[in-house]
Amino acid sequence: MKRKASTHERLAERLANILTKLNTGYQLGVAELAHEFQVSTRTIERDFDRLNTYLPLLQDEYTKKYFLDPVYLGRFKLKDIQNFAQLSGISELYPSLDMSFLRGLLDERANQVFSAKGYYYENAQQFAEHFQVFAGAIHKRQKISFIYNDRLRHVDPYRLIHHQGSWYLAAAVAVELRAYRLSKIDQVVVHESELFEHHLEVLTQLELSEGIWFAKHKQTVKISVRPEVALYFKQRLLLPEQQIVLEDVSGGLLIDCQIYHEMQLLPLVRYWIPYIKIIEPAHFQEKLEQDLQHYLLPPLS
Repeated sequence: MKRKASTHERLAERLANILTKLNTGYQLGVAELAHEFQVSTRTIERDFDRLNTYLPLLQDEYTKKYFLDPVYLGRFKLKDIQNFAQLSGISELYPSLDMSFLRGLLDERANQVFSAKGYYYENAQQFAEHFQVFAGAIHKRQKISFIYNDRLRHVDPYRLIHHQGSWYLAAAVAVELRAYRLSKIDQVVVHESELFEHHLEVLTQLELSEGIWFAKHKQTVKISVRPEVALYFKQRLLLPEQQIVLEDVSGGLLIDCQIYHEMQLLPLVRYWIPYIKIIEPAHFQEKLEQDLQHYLLPPLS
């Protein structure tokens, strides 16, 4: 016989669902959520009071719907959401538990991301309108069009992705998945009467791909690492799906990694020159060397 969920478990599950929606850019109304979860509007209002204590929530002054500060969109992982729901759900059972650390944790996490060395991070506030429009179209599966690199694009929007400091829209043209940088998107039109169905092939690519590099199949790349930097590769996974295949007597490494697109790898290899080299496929190393030779050419007068 299936055990009936406790009040605490239902609360935690509901909060996790609400936070997941907020995290993906939805604007949420009290009445709609009350209907979805089969609870009173007062219960949902208490949920938002609870969430608002710890999270950077905003409220549309006209629709009165709640949404997450765009700076934080997409930053919470599943484990964070589950932990938050559990912790906030037991706050009433354990009144002495200080929950203020949650807000501090989230702020600290955002600061770490935005101050990370080696990257420029876009201010997500500038895309607030894009977030709302795209999140709505993604949720309702509405086709959209926009100008990108001076060309009109018609696409099926699937997901908003934060990758190495920049925001992208993952969208499909037929079943070909592409990434469009939000800062280059202009003149967005949502075609409310033109709906699309999700393709399993596209959803699978989204789940399996890392970042914004989409392809149907991975390829294995073999890389040699010199002894001088081998320790770094033994301590951390510095390459996509890195696996150490061999360590020779001198301390050098032979590494396999898996990639969908060459741009997942080539910038990393450039960073570690001259200490690592692509062994297979040979054309990756050839391309890398050609790019470097081109870079070293004197500027045109």
